[in-house]
Amino acid sequence: MFSRILIANRGEIALRIIRAARVMGVESVCVYSKADADGPWLQHADETVCIGEPPAAESYLRSDRIISAAEVTGAEAIHPGYGFLAENANFAEACLDSGFAFIGPSPKAMALLGDKVSCKNLARKAGTPIFPGTEDAIEEIDEALEMAQLIGYPVIVKAAAGGGGRGMRIARNDDELRAGVESAQQEAEAAFGDGRVYVEKFLEHARHFEIQCIGDDHGNAVHLFERDCTTQRRHQKLIEEAPAPNVDPEKRDEVARTAAALIREANYSGAATVEFLMDGDQNFFMLEVNTRVQVEHPVSELISGVDIVGEQIRVAAGEPLSIKQEDISVNGHAIECRINAEDPDRGFMPQAGLIETWCPPGGLGVRLDSHATAGYRIPPNYDSMIGKLIVHGPDRETAIARMRVALDEFKVGPIKTTIPLHRRLMDHPSFNTADFDIHYVERWLEEAEASG
Repeated sequence: MFSRILIANRGEIALRIIRAARVMGVESVCVYSKADADGPWLQHADETVCIGEPPAAESYLRSDRIISAAEVTGAEAIHPGYGFLAENANFAEACLDSGFAFIGPSPKAMALLGDKVSCKNLARKAGTPIFPGTEDAIEEIDEALEMAQLIGYPVIVKAAAGGGGRGMRIARNDDELRAGVESAQQEAEAAFGDGRVYVEKFLEHARHFEIQCIGDDHGNAVHLFERDCTTQRRHQKLIEEAPAPNVDPEKRDEVARTAAALIREANYSGAATVEFLMDGDQNFFMLEVNTRVQVEHPVSELISGVDIVGEQIRVAAGEPLSIKQEDISVNGHAIECRINAEDPDRGFMPQAGLIETWCPPGGLGVRLDSHATAGYRIPPNYDSMIGKLIVHGPDRETAIARMRVALDEFKVGPIKTTIPLHRRLMDHPSFNTADFDIHYVERWLEEAEASG
């Protein structure tokens, strides 16, 4: 086991990794930008190193400075968290070339699964269900048109190296497809430096369903069952829960087994999430694989009892997974609300500034993963998420009730947050009955705005 690791991230995920490391008797080093010099999480680290100016491009995205910090502090491994360089195969390679373990998959596995075209081809081999569509990136528009005629409209154009909704276009006829391919290629080239796109079937009404997996270097891979991330806005998740409500257990177990098979096929070591869309008949189609720990990992931890971050560190040190598939079962229900410093009544405008009031909730089954405190000033340079409120209960109804109470207790000011929005969502009929799709929040907000 490592004696000291470096955390190449900030905020709540940095604090989450520090805590997992401390439980294992491992020291932690945190890098930070000048904007985060007073970050409350830094006081929990054993050592801290400033790596640059507030813009991420001058600090958290500077792999050379991160590796230099690891060298001067005696770290043996680097944990990237999520975001920033977490899914950058070149960064993983640079860590290994500099003599540090990378707490994540190998660069080869990351590149293989991070590229959506090669990932789909591997999924076919592993038996993981995928959308009908082009097998490789399209080179001529005629390829896209032929595929659309074969599988039927609507179709979606996606960037091979994309994510976060960028490089995606929906087409319902030939003219829209021609325009969509061209604009998606341009956007993908600008966003990812890779203009390759592919075409696949688009589901008008779908739920977002994902499987948490973990693998090691000894040929083991397990799944921690599924999460439902259907409650989202513009491809950005708002609420995640586990297990997914109203899903046939046999279909769930089958798709979970194929997800673990995909991770095993890729010789993958570390935490990974295989994401799917599910149609009204509960057919599953793989979207992509996230080759890092997810924001929403706590709901999987609460229903499985597995320390996902701890397992990441363990397998990066060369140890086998501490759990086997037969050891893992679903215990109760967990729900996570992402607490963002945004004003939902003003187009979700980010709310940088001083937190004067911070009164977190408590009680049975309540967990808060956050770096924020009263007196903390939120910088304008990074993602607006300031915490994750997670509740656990014996069933979904109890978890929703506990979340309602926790949200009522949670007081933050004077900045605006998404807490009131989450409280309203807890009473939304579609959420309560799990009769929803990935666009229901957008429809609800549009209707509310139209009605004044």
